[in-house]
Amino acid sequence: MDLFDLTGHTAIITGGNGGLGLAMARGLAKAGANVAIWARNADKNAAAREELRGIGIGEVLALACDVADEPQIAAAMDATLAAFGRVDSCFANAGISGAGTAIPDITAEGWDHTMAVNARGAALVYKHVTRHMIDRAKEGEPGGKLVATSSGQSIMGVNRSSDYAASKAALNGLTRAAAFELARYKITANALLFGFYETDITAKADPKFAEWMSRRIPLRRPGDHAGLEGLAVFFASSHSDYITGQCLPVDGGLCIS
Repeated sequence: MDLFDLTGHTAIITGGNGGLGLAMARGLAKAGANVAIWARNADKNAAAREELRGIGIGEVLALACDVADEPQIAAAMDATLAAFGRVDSCFANAGISGAGTAIPDITAEGWDHTMAVNARGAALVYKHVTRHMIDRAKEGEPGGKLVATSSGQSIMGVNRSSDYAASKAALNGLTRAAAFELARYKITANALLFGFYETDITAKADPKFAEWMSRRIPLRRPGDHAGLEGLAVFFASSHSDYITGQCLPVDGGLCIS
Protein backbone atom coordinates (compact mmCIF):
# COMPACT_ATOMS: atom_id res chain seq x y z
CA MET A 1 0.00 0.00 0.00
CA ASP A 2 1.29 3.46 -0.93
CA LEU A 3 0.84 5.58 2.20
CA PHE A 4 1.37 8.84 0.33
CA ASP A 5 -0.63 8.43 -2.87
CA LEU A 6 -2.14 11.80 -3.83
CA THR A 7 -3.97 10.65 -6.94
CA GLY A 8 -7.02 12.88 -7.42
CA HIS A 9 -5.63 15.53 -5.05
CA THR A 10 -5.23 19.08 -6.40
CA ALA A 11 -2.53 21.35 -5.02
CA ILE A 12 -1.82 25.02 -5.67
CA ILE A 13 1.77 26.25 -5.31
CA THR A 14 2.28 29.99 -5.59
CA GLY A 15 5.74 30.88 -6.83
CA GLY A 16 5.98 27.24 -7.87
CA ASN A 17 8.06 27.73 -11.01
CA GLY A 18 11.46 27.67 -9.29
CA GLY A 19 13.39 27.31 -6.05
CA LEU A 20 11.62 25.89 -3.02
CA GLY A 21 8.22 26.01 -4.70
CA LEU A 22 9.27 23.91 -7.66
CA ALA A 23 10.98 21.41 -5.35
CA MET A 24 7.72 20.96 -3.43
CA ALA A 25 5.76 20.76 -6.67
CA ARG A 26 7.99 17.92 -7.85
CA GLY A 27 7.10 15.87 -4.81
CA LEU A 28 3.38 16.53 -5.22
CA ALA A 29 3.52 15.60 -8.90
CA LYS A 30 5.45 12.39 -8.19
CA ALA A 31 2.79 11.44 -5.63
CA GLY A 32 0.13 11.71 -8.33
CA ALA A 33 -1.44 15.08 -7.51
CA ASN A 34 -2.77 17.58 -9.98
CA VAL A 35 -0.59 20.67 -9.62
CA ALA A 36 -1.49 24.30 -10.31
CA ILE A 37 1.46 26.68 -10.37
CA TRP A 38 0.66 30.36 -9.86
CA ALA A 39 3.68 32.51 -10.65
CA ARG A 40 4.67 35.63 -12.57
CA ASN A 41 7.31 34.55 -15.10
CA ALA A 42 5.70 32.99 -18.19
CA ASP A 43 8.89 31.31 -19.46
CA LYS A 44 9.65 29.73 -16.07
CA ASN A 45 6.01 28.69 -15.76
CA ALA A 46 6.17 26.87 -19.09
CA ALA A 47 9.44 25.15 -18.21
CA ALA A 48 8.12 24.03 -14.82
CA ARG A 49 4.93 22.71 -16.40
CA GLU A 50 6.84 20.60 -18.90
CA GLU A 51 9.12 19.20 -16.20
CA LEU A 52 6.25 18.30 -13.89
CA ARG A 53 4.21 16.72 -16.66
CA GLY A 54 7.11 14.37 -17.29
CA ILE A 55 7.36 13.06 -13.73
CA GLY A 56 3.76 12.63 -12.55
CA ILE A 57 0.46 11.10 -13.60
CA GLY A 58 -1.64 14.13 -12.64
CA GLU A 59 -2.36 17.18 -14.73
CA VAL A 60 -0.29 20.35 -14.46
CA LEU A 61 -1.52 23.91 -14.88
CA ALA A 62 0.74 26.97 -14.92
CA LEU A 63 -0.97 30.34 -14.54
CA ALA A 64 0.40 33.86 -14.59
CA CYS A 65 -0.30 35.35 -11.17
CA ASP A 66 1.18 38.13 -9.07
CA VAL A 67 -0.02 37.57 -5.49
CA ALA A 68 0.31 41.29 -4.81
CA ASP A 69 -2.68 41.80 -7.15
CA GLU A 70 -5.95 40.34 -5.86
CA PRO A 71 -7.75 40.30 -9.23
CA GLN A 72 -4.98 38.04 -10.55
CA ILE A 73 -5.45 35.72 -7.57
CA ALA A 74 -9.19 35.55 -8.19
CA ALA A 75 -8.63 34.80 -11.87
CA ALA A 76 -6.08 32.08 -11.08
CA MET A 77 -8.49 30.49 -8.61
CA ASP A 78 -11.30 30.49 -11.16
CA ALA A 79 -9.02 28.93 -13.78
CA THR A 80 -7.80 26.27 -11.34
CA LEU A 81 -11.34 25.27 -10.40
CA ALA A 82 -12.36 25.25 -14.08
CA ALA A 83 -9.50 22.86 -14.85
CA PHE A 84 -9.63 20.56 -11.80
CA GLY A 85 -12.95 21.18 -10.08
CA ARG A 86 -11.43 21.32 -6.60
CA VAL A 87 -8.47 22.42 -4.50
CA ASP A 88 -7.27 20.23 -1.64
CA SER A 89 -4.06 21.94 -0.59
CA CYS A 90 -2.50 25.35 -1.07
CA PHE A 91 1.19 26.09 -0.66
CA ALA A 92 1.55 29.85 -0.18
CA ASN A 93 5.16 29.95 -1.30
CA ALA A 94 5.49 33.12 -3.40
CA GLY A 95 7.77 35.67 -1.81
CA ILE A 96 10.50 38.23 -2.29
CA SER A 97 13.70 38.88 -0.38
CA GLY A 98 12.82 42.40 0.72
CA ALA A 99 14.41 45.78 0.18
CA GLY A 100 17.65 44.93 1.95
CA THR A 101 17.86 48.24 3.76
CA ALA A 102 19.13 49.07 7.21
CA ILE A 103 16.49 50.26 9.66
CA PRO A 104 17.52 53.95 9.41
CA ASP A 105 17.06 53.70 5.63
CA ILE A 106 13.61 52.07 5.55
CA THR A 107 11.21 53.55 3.01
CA ALA A 108 7.45 53.23 3.13
CA GLU A 109 7.44 52.02 -0.47
CA GLY A 110 10.01 49.28 0.12
CA TRP A 111 8.35 48.13 3.33
CA ASP A 112 4.87 48.07 1.80
CA HIS A 113 5.99 46.12 -1.27
CA THR A 114 7.59 43.39 0.83
CA MET A 115 4.47 43.14 2.99
CA ALA A 116 2.21 43.16 -0.07
CA VAL A 117 3.87 40.07 -1.52
CA ASN A 118 5.00 38.08 1.52
CA ALA A 119 2.17 38.67 3.99
CA ARG A 120 -0.83 40.23 2.29
CA GLY A 121 -0.34 38.05 -0.80
CA ALA A 122 -0.55 34.84 1.23
CA ALA A 123 -3.59 36.13 3.11
CA LEU A 124 -5.44 36.95 -0.10
CA VAL A 125 -4.55 33.61 -1.64
CA TYR A 126 -5.95 31.92 1.46
CA LYS A 127 -9.06 34.10 1.22
CA HIS A 128 -9.96 32.73 -2.21
CA VAL A 129 -8.84 29.16 -1.57
CA THR A 130 -10.67 28.83 1.75
CA ARG A 131 -13.93 30.16 0.32
CA HIS A 132 -13.91 27.09 -1.92
CA MET A 133 -12.83 24.75 0.88
CA ILE A 134 -15.52 26.06 3.25
CA ASP A 135 -18.22 25.74 0.60
CA ARG A 136 -17.14 22.15 0.05
CA ALA A 137 -17.22 21.50 3.80
CA LYS A 138 -20.77 22.85 4.02
CA GLU A 139 -21.72 20.37 1.31
CA GLY A 140 -20.40 17.49 3.39
CA GLU A 141 -16.75 17.25 2.32
CA PRO A 142 -14.66 19.02 4.96
CA GLY A 143 -10.89 19.30 4.86
CA GLY A 144 -8.06 21.19 3.25
CA LYS A 145 -4.39 21.99 3.78
CA LEU A 146 -2.78 25.44 3.95
CA VAL A 147 1.02 25.45 4.01
CA ALA A 148 3.00 28.69 4.06
CA THR A 149 6.64 29.22 3.16
CA SER A 150 7.95 31.24 6.07
CA SER A 151 11.54 31.78 7.17
CA GLY A 152 13.82 31.33 10.13
CA GLN A 153 14.29 35.08 9.96
CA SER A 154 10.79 35.41 11.42
CA ILE A 155 12.21 34.23 14.76
CA MET A 156 15.86 35.28 14.38
CA GLY A 157 17.64 38.52 13.66
CA VAL A 158 19.59 39.24 10.47
CA ASN A 159 21.15 42.53 9.39
CA ARG A 160 19.37 44.68 6.80
CA SER A 161 16.32 42.44 6.71
CA SER A 162 13.71 44.03 8.96
CA ASP A 163 10.98 44.18 6.33
CA TYR A 164 11.50 40.56 5.28
CA ALA A 165 11.63 39.32 8.88
CA ALA A 166 8.49 41.27 9.78
CA SER A 167 6.63 39.98 6.73
CA LYS A 168 7.43 36.37 7.61
CA ALA A 169 6.52 36.92 11.26
CA ALA A 170 3.16 38.20 10.01
CA LEU A 171 2.85 35.02 7.98
CA ASN A 172 3.39 32.98 11.14
CA GLY A 173 0.61 34.92 12.83
CA LEU A 174 -1.67 34.35 9.84
CA THR A 175 -0.93 30.63 10.09
CA ARG A 176 -1.93 30.39 13.75
CA ALA A 177 -5.06 32.47 13.26
CA ALA A 178 -6.11 30.45 10.21
CA ALA A 179 -5.55 27.17 12.05
CA PHE A 180 -7.80 28.28 14.91
CA GLU A 181 -10.52 29.81 12.74
CA LEU A 182 -10.72 27.07 10.12
CA ALA A 183 -10.44 24.00 12.33
CA ARG A 184 -14.23 23.66 12.39
CA TYR A 185 -14.02 22.84 8.67
CA LYS A 186 -11.13 20.40 9.19
CA ILE A 187 -8.83 22.79 7.33
CA THR A 188 -5.31 22.79 8.75
CA ALA A 189 -2.75 25.58 8.47
CA ASN A 190 0.98 25.32 9.07
CA ALA A 191 4.09 27.28 8.19
CA LEU A 192 7.53 25.96 7.28
CA LEU A 193 10.32 28.21 8.54
CA PHE A 194 13.04 27.51 6.02
CA GLY A 195 16.65 28.15 6.78
CA PHE A 196 19.44 28.47 4.23
CA TYR A 197 18.71 26.87 0.85
CA GLU A 198 20.54 27.63 -2.37
CA THR A 199 18.06 29.47 -4.61
CA ASP A 200 18.11 32.21 -7.24
CA ILE A 201 17.74 34.73 -4.41
CA THR A 202 20.64 33.42 -2.32
CA ALA A 203 22.80 33.11 -5.45
CA LYS A 204 22.74 36.89 -5.68
CA ALA A 205 24.07 37.29 -2.15
CA ASP A 206 27.70 37.78 -1.15
CA PRO A 207 29.44 34.34 -1.24
CA LYS A 208 30.73 35.09 2.25
CA PHE A 209 27.15 34.93 3.49
CA ALA A 210 26.80 31.31 2.35
CA GLU A 211 30.09 30.43 4.01
CA TRP A 212 29.02 32.09 7.24
CA MET A 213 25.67 30.32 7.20
CA SER A 214 27.25 26.91 6.59
CA ARG A 215 29.48 27.40 9.64
CA ARG A 216 26.53 28.45 11.79
CA ILE A 217 24.16 25.61 10.78
CA PRO A 218 24.69 22.60 13.10
CA LEU A 219 24.39 20.17 10.17
CA ARG A 220 27.03 22.25 8.35
CA ARG A 221 25.29 22.41 4.99
CA PRO A 222 22.45 24.17 3.18
CA GLY A 223 19.11 22.45 2.84
CA ASP A 224 18.65 19.97 0.00
CA HIS A 225 15.81 20.57 -2.43
CA ALA A 226 15.12 16.87 -2.88
CA GLY A 227 14.18 16.65 0.78
CA LEU A 228 11.39 19.16 0.22
CA GLU A 229 9.52 16.75 -2.04
CA GLY A 230 8.57 14.39 0.78
CA LEU A 231 7.92 17.27 3.16
CA ALA A 232 5.35 18.74 0.78
CA VAL A 233 3.69 15.38 0.22
CA PHE A 234 3.43 14.79 3.98
CA PHE A 235 1.76 18.14 4.63
CA ALA A 236 -0.62 17.66 1.69
CA SER A 237 -1.55 14.13 2.79
CA SER A 238 -3.95 12.86 5.42
CA HIS A 239 -0.99 11.88 7.60
CA SER A 240 -0.62 15.51 8.72
CA ASP A 241 -4.31 15.92 9.61
CA TYR A 242 -3.59 16.32 13.33
CA ILE A 243 -0.89 18.95 12.84
CA THR A 244 -2.17 22.51 12.68
CA GLY A 245 -1.14 25.98 13.79
CA GLN A 246 2.53 25.03 13.79
CA CYS A 247 5.48 27.08 12.60
CA LEU A 248 8.09 24.39 11.97
CA PRO A 249 11.76 25.29 11.44
CA VAL A 250 13.27 23.40 8.50
CA ASP A 251 16.80 24.67 8.88
CA GLY A 252 19.36 22.03 9.83
CA GLY A 253 19.25 23.29 13.42
CA LEU A 254 20.08 26.90 12.58
CA CYS A 255 17.47 28.33 14.95
CA ILE A 256 19.05 26.56 17.96
CA SER A 257 22.64 27.48 17.13
